[in-house]
Amino acid sequence: MKKLLYYSFLMTIVVVILPFLIVRGCSIENKETEEKNFPEIQQTGLKIKVYNSADDKVSEMPLEQYVKGVVAAEMPAEFGIEALKAQAVAARTYAVGRAKGLYKTEDKAHENADICTNSAHCQAWTDKKTAAKKWGILNTYRYWSKIERAVNETNGLILVYEDRIINPVFHANSGGKTENSEDVWEGKKEPYLRSVTSSGEVGAKDYRSELIITVDDFYDTLKKQYPELKVSKKNLPVNIKILGHTEGGRVRNLQIGNITVKGTSFRSLYGLKSANFEIEEKGKDTLKITVTGHGHGVGMSQWGADYLAKSGGNFEEILKYYYTGVELQKIGK
Repeated sequence: MKKLLYYSFLMTIVVVILPFLIVRGCSIENKETEEKNFPEIQQTGLKIKVYNSADDKVSEMPLEQYVKGVVAAEMPAEFGIEALKAQAVAARTYAVGRAKGLYKTEDKAHENADICTNSAHCQAWTDKKTAAKKWGILNTYRYWSKIERAVNETNGLILVYEDRIINPVFHANSGGKTENSEDVWEGKKEPYLRSVTSSGEVGAKDYRSELIITVDDFYDTLKKQYPELKVSKKNLPVNIKILGHTEGGRVRNLQIGNITVKGTSFRSLYGLKSANFEIEEKGKDTLKITVTGHGHGVGMSQWGADYLAKSGGNFEEILKYYYTGVELQKIGK
């Protein structure tokens, strides 16, 4: 009899009470998810036309979906969540500014699209499947969920300066100090793109880089670009002189023989990661160019953003640090 009562009690728990608890638990979790995420996602129904440089096609996709792909491609998913949120806001602002025609390029590289996936021209972008190949099976769910959280929790937010959408350029790491916009792009002085100290970047794998080049190759490259160059290869090393630096520490101009070359032009000519460089002789017929930082140095440093995030800063503080005088605003307001 006791066994029968015990069995009946056990079956009541399994059949009635346990399912009730499970359903109740799921119900609470789903309700919280709906209240926190879905309405926010649905508020922004904007779409954007994207030219995919890899397959030479234009496709239209929801803005927030596009932003997820940019964050996945542009910033390491290992970075702090607040840094990823800052990247999401910057990426969204960048896209909206171009969709509205505020920052169109003159080369007309993608006339039928608002933006492209070429990082050298616009912003890098990847889909989840491609990102998964880079991350591996074990990391994909964790990383993509983290990126979705960063985008969802900043849904619809963009950056403005005096009610105008900004051009939120960014780079990998500044080498310790960001640049004023006009020192990189002549005539493009923006009040929100001011030079600031950027800490915590030394850990970046490309914080320092080197180019070892023979004097012959250095000279031939320079002569091809500047036919008016007059200096012998033998005397070339002693005829290279840096004339000045920008506020961000990059080479403003350098003199080589009878010509003056802008630091940004020199960087482009030799494929350097940054215009913050030093040149020295390395042996009899070789030069060594030591480079600090990676990117143009204007706007937000991604490694600097991660340092601020891991130091306790939130995404708004990070953005307002790197973009002087800006405010956050919801799209459409």
